[in-house]
Amino acid sequence: MNGKIYWGLTLVLIVVLFSVFAPWITPYDPNTNDLTRVLQKPSTAHIFGTDNFGRDIFTRMLYAGRVDLQIGLIAVIVPLIFGTAVGLLSGYFGGWLNTLMMRLVDIVISFPFMVLIIAIISILGPGLMNMYIAIFIVGWSAYARIVRAEVLVVKQQEYILAARSIGYGHGRIILRHILPNVVSAALVYAMSDVVLCILLGASLSFMGLGVQPPAAEWGSMIAEGRNYIINAWWISAFPGVGIVLTGIGFSLLGDGLAEKIENH
Repeated sequence: MNGKIYWGLTLVLIVVLFSVFAPWITPYDPNTNDLTRVLQKPSTAHIFGTDNFGRDIFTRMLYAGRVDLQIGLIAVIVPLIFGTAVGLLSGYFGGWLNTLMMRLVDIVISFPFMVLIIAIISILGPGLMNMYIAIFIVGWSAYARIVRAEVLVVKQQEYILAARSIGYGHGRIILRHILPNVVSAALVYAMSDVVLCILLGASLSFMGLGVQPPAAEWGSMIAEGRNYIINAWWISAFPGVGIVLTGIGFSLLGDGLAEKIENH
């Protein structure tokens, strides 16, 4: 295990463990207001301070980690599966299917990513589920292009030609011989895509289009603290640190996996 994978995995595991075990780590409720503790500075009672509603920032950060990790994973897994399937089929069979799928991909990527996401959410309405739908509609295209490019190379290899010559069906060739040799590129991209989806989720929540209050989410926490940035900097600062550390963890993990694949 190289250094990037080690440190990336360590950061990701820390974030995951703190988020999963949040109820056992902190005694506070993330959404309970306490107007007697409004805007308190970081202290032994509230190590990250409190917000304008008296809610413990550390507690809300842990629970927000659950939401942001969920956004990063769900928003990547569904496009990964669908985009990989499209790339496999269009690259392997070619012809009209390849033309149709790639023209559809060209249409999707011709629009600026963020603008298209915002447009779809504006039509569907704000909320976590609609955000997932918007990311799925747009995000699968990148995986389709990556996998298709790999399939076009792999299907010309001698072992694929040998599998065809002995009568293996298309399904077996695709799933047993092509998929294992092309999926690594999509998985490496997925690591960086997790970071992008977490940043996207935080950005949309910051603009009021993603996770809705009072649910804790790093982007919405930053938005709530922007009016108090001078006198209560901790409301926005600590969620920002959470986003940065999580992004660094997944980025290091993705870079390490890419280097490991290239070396092999």
